[in-house]
Amino acid sequence: MVALMWSMPEVRWAMLSLAAFTLAVPADLLGAPVLLVGVLYAVCYLAGGWEPLVEGVRALGDRRLDVDLLMVVAALAAAGIGQYLDGGLLIVIFASSGALEAVMTARTRRSIEALLDLTPETAALVAGDGERTVPAADLAVGDEVVVRPGERIPADGRVLDGASDVDTAGLTGEPLPVPRNRGDDVHAGTVNGTGTLRVRVTRDPADSVVAGIAVQVRRATGTKAERQLWIERIEQRYSVIVVVATLALLAVPLLLGAAFEPTLLRAMTFMIVASPCAVVLATMPPLLAAIAVAGRRGVLLKDATVVESLADVDAVLLDKTGTVTRGRPEVVAVEPVADLPRDRVLALAAAAEAGSEHVLGRAVRESAAHLTVPRATAFAAEPGVGVRAEVAGAVVRVGHPGRPAVAVGWPDCDEVAVKPPHCDPGADVDAAVARHERAGRTAVVVSVDGRPVGVLALADELRPGAALAVSDLTALLGTAPALLTGDAPRPAAAVATALGIDDVRADLLPVDKAAAVDAHPGTVLAVGDGINDAPLLATAAVGLAVGEGAGALSVQASDGVLLRDPLGSLAPLITLARRARRIARANLAFAAAVITGLVTWDLVGTLPLAVGVAGHELSTVLVCLNGLRLLVRPGWPAPRAENRVREAVSVG
Repeated sequence: MVALMWSMPEVRWAMLSLAAFTLAVPADLLGAPVLLVGVLYAVCYLAGGWEPLVEGVRALGDRRLDVDLLMVVAALAAAGIGQYLDGGLLIVIFASSGALEAVMTARTRRSIEALLDLTPETAALVAGDGERTVPAADLAVGDEVVVRPGERIPADGRVLDGASDVDTAGLTGEPLPVPRNRGDDVHAGTVNGTGTLRVRVTRDPADSVVAGIAVQVRRATGTKAERQLWIERIEQRYSVIVVVATLALLAVPLLLGAAFEPTLLRAMTFMIVASPCAVVLATMPPLLAAIAVAGRRGVLLKDATVVESLADVDAVLLDKTGTVTRGRPEVVAVEPVADLPRDRVLALAAAAEAGSEHVLGRAVRESAAHLTVPRATAFAAEPGVGVRAEVAGAVVRVGHPGRPAVAVGWPDCDEVAVKPPHCDPGADVDAAVARHERAGRTAVVVSVDGRPVGVLALADELRPGAALAVSDLTALLGTAPALLTGDAPRPAAAVATALGIDDVRADLLPVDKAAAVDAHPGTVLAVGDGINDAPLLATAAVGLAVGEGAGALSVQASDGVLLRDPLGSLAPLITLARRARRIARANLAFAAAVITGLVTWDLVGTLPLAVGVAGHELSTVLVCLNGLRLLVRPGWPAPRAENRVREAVSVG
């Protein structure tokens, strides 16, 4: 943090200005040489004021009156009539506030940028009888590429040869890989599974699905970039009014024959006490404090406008896979359909999956970690079907719940006239598979030498406390969140039921998710993770990416990143933003009252410049301190006991 601060020019200039002011004030009071005092004040003014002055002049070139320029002019005016201390205090406070804002924004952005994966894509281009590696962006329609297990597909195309399972979660939100064989279409950015594919490029990389999503993100974020703090929307007009009024207070009395010095003093006093720095600083400290508090709780917000928008949120749209669920399937049930015990069925499945890189294979192995798993040989992946291996002299298959072939050779089935139920377990398998699929789970069948011995049910489980978090959001906003997913309707409905959500929309493309935001009349908070969620996050008033699974594009499109407890953080985050807004409004009311009182005093009576500056700066300090009290008492609730002890709830 310290290194970050000192790397920023705003902080260095503000510290130099403060140091010079700290030395100048006692030197002046103790009667130090005028030259020394003058040099110290000059350093204070130059270090703290040159950058706002330059920015203010640039704003004038764009026909805008920047409050920074107004502050610098007011400070120079105070110095021009001998009030060096008052002008220096104004410069120091304003420079320090700007440095604080820069530090908080830079800290958040740096943390967010650390999450991005910017590794460029390459492709293995088929050239003659060999291959050569080329940038994916250089591929053209008609090129043929080889995609090996675990590699990302470099361009949209069609499979010419090979079979594999392709992980499309980042693009579609589908949690389980989908089989791809000859003639099937594949998309850039998806991850190849265990087979090798030969793909012919059918679309220019610049026109791929992923590229189209990126274009949509840039368009949406460009629109959101026009958003400003509401106080800044009135700042311009107010600053113009102050300048015009100051010039009138100076010119009109002089035209009527008033003395120059007292007229100038009154006009400068008016400009200082009426200047909007207290109004501006009334808003920024609580918003910056909210950013800091959220950062300590694992929520990185990109800037103060995000806090402002969070306070207005009246609807929440949630992605499913990786957002309300963990994003990784787990074995939730083992059902033997023969005479083998449950642990034996699971151990056999784990043995067969020992050589698999498939997401379901990893889930099966993790579930059997507490068991003694026999050694498997002759492993073979059957893309789109499953895996097989030899275990203890028998062929074990784990995969798609197609009706397995009837096996022979089990003595207890061959030697009796009336067959026991396990001798024809097909009906039990079908019933178990149907039951789990109705519950939104994925069912795989374990068979030994062609005979089914059990069914494994896998599910992408809800995050711990997900239902409670949804309940908190519903209570806070008065309406339940909506669930958006590219997944199939049945598993989507199962998740929605477990969460208590009625509005669930399945089979959505990325553009469909963005359209759901556009169709909502209010201020929408959207939460998601993968590439498929990038348009959603960019289009919403506030888009938050789930950090543990977020891709580069979704993080860039978002307004912040949820690093811990993504669902449980939402209600406290909105509450924090609303509290920051209440404090900002209270600060504005106080600052406006002080300005009104001081301006009235200056216009009706004779307001001493020192009193005006003191009142103005004291109000500025008070609103800053009031805003920063969020750092001490943020009001962010501690995790509920139910959240700490509750295990993940199965989707079923």
